[in-house]
Amino acid sequence: MTRRPGSAPPGWATSESRSSAPTPTSIRVLGVDPGSEVTGYGVIDSDGRSLTLVEFAGIRVPAKSAFSDRLLVIARKLEEVIERLRPNVCAVEETFYAVNVKSALKLGHVRGAVLVTAARAGLEIAEYSPLEIKSAIVGYGRAEKQQVQEMVRILLSLKEPPTPLDASDALATAICHVNTASTMRRIEKKR
Repeated sequence: MTRRPGSAPPGWATSESRSSAPTPTSIRVLGVDPGSEVTGYGVIDSDGRSLTLVEFAGIRVPAKSAFSDRLLVIARKLEEVIERLRPNVCAVEETFYAVNVKSALKLGHVRGAVLVTAARAGLEIAEYSPLEIKSAIVGYGRAEKQQVQEMVRILLSLKEPPTPLDASDALATAICHVNTASTMRRIEKKR
């Protein structure tokens, strides 16, 4: 099932797809930016030298839904993405400390739903702080969301920046994982 901008099913933000199957020598990474209003996801392939966009979108759940129902929708939609695209790894953005405790708790619940979904699918899970992700993508840990979005566009050779911002953040998380894993492999080879 290929998703194109403007053709998303109900509850999903628009998305973009390019490739449906990873090559035998590549790794497929699902990046997730947990959010209680929009949970972004992005899937990329990497052969260690280049990055290829597979798909990205934002999962939107009506704000009027009970919070438990929102968590269920997010989990089910991520299960569908995992089943359909078969990533090897799930890279998740860690919770940042928010001023509003209630918002931070909700975000933690969404992260929990994402982590359980990935674990149930048997995926390797990697977690990165917003500072680590921004540093890996932009080179500056306090970069603005639009700077991250533009670098993701450049790194994935996209004509337009990926939207919503939650999806570009998810793609940034996936790219961060590819870069980090590649660096760790090079370090291990030198030992």
